[in-house]
Amino acid sequence: MNKDVAYPSSFIGRRTLGAQFMKFILSGGAGTVAQYLVLIVLVKLLGVPPGRASMAGAIVGAIVVYLLSRRFTFETQRGHRETLPRFVLMAMAGTLMNGALVGYLSKIGLYFLLAQMVATVVVLVFNFIVSKLWIFR
Repeated sequence: MNKDVAYPSSFIGRRTLGAQFMKFILSGGAGTVAQYLVLIVLVKLLGVPPGRASMAGAIVGAIVVYLLSRRFTFETQRGHRETLPRFVLMAMAGTLMNGALVGYLSKIGLYFLLAQMVATVVVLVFNFIVSKLWIFR
């Protein structure tokens, strides 16, 4: 393959955006793993009730996602005072959106796990756009 081939900037921009989106998915995956590890350890080893353990896991997962998004995905130079409150607002909006979508789609007859899959994709795209354009730009 010829290394001297020039690519249009729009192609390079799409490639960069795609790579960034994959980093975003990896960061989210790491946060999910952290969330489930905390949940399992708290419930199985420490006897914490599942509801409380789930909330603790969600907080740990969100911290992992936030830190990875700052350094790995978006490589921002913005300070925590600016990015953290915005991240918390996005997480709250995403949680509400997720609940509303699952509730609505289930109500109109979609199996709840399929409804959750649809909501996950919608919230993932929403979170990426908000993170890229508002939180970590």
